[in-house]
Amino acid sequence: MRLSELLIPTLREAPAEAEIPSHILMLKAAMMRKLASGIYIYLPLGKRVLKKVEEIVREEMDRAGAQELLMSAIIPSELLKESGRWDVFGPEMFKLKDRNEREFCLGPTHEEVFTDLVRNEIKSYRQLPITIYQIQTKYRDERRPRFGVMRSREFIMKDAYSFDTDWDGLDISFNKMYKAYCRIFDRCGLKYTVVEADSGAMGGKDSKEFMVTSNVGEAVIAYCDSCGYAANEEKAECIVNYKSNEEMKPIEKINTPNVKTIDELVSFLNTTADKFVKTLIYKHKDKVIAVLVRGDREVNEVKLINILKGNEQDLEMADEETVKDVTGANVGFAGPIGLKNDIYVVVDREVPELRNFIVGANETDYHYKNVNYGRDFKADVVADIRNAVEGDKCPVCGNPLKIDRGIEVGHIFKLGTKYTDVLGARYIDENGDEKPIIMGCYGIGLNRTIAAVIEQNHDEKGIIWPMSIAPYQVIIVPINMSNDAQKNLSESLYDELNNAGIETVIDDRDLRAGVKFNDADLLGIPIRITVGKKAVDNIVELKLRKEATATEIAVSDVLDKVKELIRLNVGV
Repeated sequence: MRLSELLIPTLREAPAEAEIPSHILMLKAAMMRKLASGIYIYLPLGKRVLKKVEEIVREEMDRAGAQELLMSAIIPSELLKESGRWDVFGPEMFKLKDRNEREFCLGPTHEEVFTDLVRNEIKSYRQLPITIYQIQTKYRDERRPRFGVMRSREFIMKDAYSFDTDWDGLDISFNKMYKAYCRIFDRCGLKYTVVEADSGAMGGKDSKEFMVTSNVGEAVIAYCDSCGYAANEEKAECIVNYKSNEEMKPIEKINTPNVKTIDELVSFLNTTADKFVKTLIYKHKDKVIAVLVRGDREVNEVKLINILKGNEQDLEMADEETVKDVTGANVGFAGPIGLKNDIYVVVDREVPELRNFIVGANETDYHYKNVNYGRDFKADVVADIRNAVEGDKCPVCGNPLKIDRGIEVGHIFKLGTKYTDVLGARYIDENGDEKPIIMGCYGIGLNRTIAAVIEQNHDEKGIIWPMSIAPYQVIIVPINMSNDAQKNLSESLYDELNNAGIETVIDDRDLRAGVKFNDADLLGIPIRITVGKKAVDNIVELKLRKEATATEIAVSDVLDKVKELIRLNVGV
């Protein structure tokens, strides 16, 4: 391909809307353009990268024995109502009606559709196990699309589903997908961590996420260098670090005029945040919930939702009027002592181990000190409901946990019978008995994978593509296209490399050398061949995008050298 003919409207300045490197570079390098908030058009270079990621995914899924098909992006409401998920996704689901007022949605995910296919087509144990998958666009009406394709309203996903006769079979299918995912991300040149995860709205038993460490990642990862334990923030188990042996003191009410937040209280009372227990008032469906954690901790709402057996949209912070109604005080003075009797109280398991802590007194401008769990109040539930923090004990080996940020690029679930039970996907076993099919679910976000690759592979000049998914493998840059020697040699190399099956682009534009070099670095093509003044001597410069220096090479050696570099750098 010739750059003079390629649609690559590169940008010199970072767009104001772009906040993170992948978003900035995907726009500057003309990979995509914004159509609407969270919706993007893929330009030729972006489409080539996307196609290469798709090819890697297909090769590894097929290698693992999965079969590709294609479902409709439009899903009838009956299926999701049958599973009980029509309302679970809430406002994130794009809903629509046809001319006959029949309800549909744009598919946010396809568990029900795959299960429906299997319940209609699979009847006998002889037809199992089977794993089927698709690569297709999904739609979710994100409240706040951001970071380019990291969190968009339209995204391309590979979703696979395994169907087995029993849990042992699911373990085999799950492990096949695990290994396939590792090969996929290895081939894409990603450095990743596999973490324990919460299944969320997808449901299921076991769940693992493939996380790419990045300081712009939206997910938080807790991990242990000692034993290899890793989990995302939603799943990371928090172990109580200590048990206070301090004697209980008599409870006292103290005046704290207009002092509401933990930071204000720390300053006012000249103490530390870990001496407080804060009480947060939530609404869950039609009930009011009081949630207590140590003053320097944060509530993990996913853990809380799981304890309450609810969904994300069922939980919200209580409004000021509700807080006043259940506590009798202004916001900022809530506490566990003296709440209305019908308030459901959930306490983090760290709280019972504390002694003589400070809480709100449920009276405006007052707090209690020397409060103790068991003596002064009790909870309906004591459980792990907080976020893990740096230094927490590893739940496996007890050594300190570390915290990092990450980008989720893949997620695998052991769903079991969550969907096959409610949708009636059953098979007849060898004894003639009817049993539910055991199911697994495996997803990869292709757009997000591309963005994650860029986050890990870029510099101040632009993208540094791994060879395996680069839009082109080689770019030829003639310094001066009006020089016959340079032009003819560039064209000769261009033909030779393309004829050898090497994906090559030539910058045949009549532009200054500096502009061409800047664009070559921005586009991130792995191998650059510069044709300059030594063209008359059949000498060119060869440079890897990821390296700082170029080397001179005889034209006669270029093809072999390029083949060697591609071979050495595939998957890198």
